[in-house]
Amino acid sequence: MSLPAHMLQNDVLSLIRSKALWIRRRSFQMVYEAQQGHPGGDFSAADILATLYFGVLRYDPKRPNDPTRDRFVMSKGHCTGAFYSVLAAAGYFPEADLKSYMEPLSKLNGHPNRNYLPGIETNTGPLGHGLPVATGIAIAGQIDGNDSRTFVLTGDGELQEGSNWEAALTAGHRKLENLTLIIDRNRLQQGARTEDTASLDPLDDKWRAFGWHVEMVDGHDYAQLLGLLSASPKGRGKPLCVIANTFKGKGVSFMHDNVAWHHGVPNKEQFEQAMAELV
Repeated sequence: MSLPAHMLQNDVLSLIRSKALWIRRRSFQMVYEAQQGHPGGDFSAADILATLYFGVLRYDPKRPNDPTRDRFVMSKGHCTGAFYSVLAAAGYFPEADLKSYMEPLSKLNGHPNRNYLPGIETNTGPLGHGLPVATGIAIAGQIDGNDSRTFVLTGDGELQEGSNWEAALTAGHRKLENLTLIIDRNRLQQGARTEDTASLDPLDDKWRAFGWHVEMVDGHDYAQLLGLLSASPKGRGKPLCVIANTFKGKGVSFMHDNVAWHHGVPNKEQFEQAMAELV
């Protein structure tokens, strides 16, 4: 999607903010109705997804395979509530389809499948696969000499998978300036904090050592995200790693930074409270 040229930055930020709120509300409703999902991670990623789809990415939902499109890989594929919501909001399929989330034989199952829905570049869910695939896509773009960009969103706990570091080494070596990695750095994974499981810090220094340009950003600040992600990569000479500091369950008091909501599901009272807070 290309934004109208006349839109001012404040208008774009207002649009992103409204879409992020809608993603949180719609994805939480999906999890509540299905009684399964990963709402904590949906909420930590919502602002990043809204910024990408309504301020950064070049795409046409009517032509999902347009060779000139930017590519986005949702490596943290368990967070389908947010991902399906943003794809519907972007026009890839009707919002009404979200009602089938997690139902038997639904195309909106627990992990994204490119054979089921438009707008999904690759199947994800087994963690650690998104960045290697995105690196391959970026290499293809480099060889073709086109100006498309490839973005990939990973969880931070996911970085404990060694396949990410093999891809990081390759991307740095090939100077893939058309590749942007965004790390949803909420510091929580299933059952524990990342630093108690396998320490990642100093995470920025690790990526620099692999030949990446690294930026740290507030992953809930739309202006910071938009400014950084929309900047042209031309001349940078390196892939970009954006460490987006976020909070699992962002936006709802009882979910905020609470590991139980990695894959927690709400009861009726919790659902109503969350929806009252998400305004």
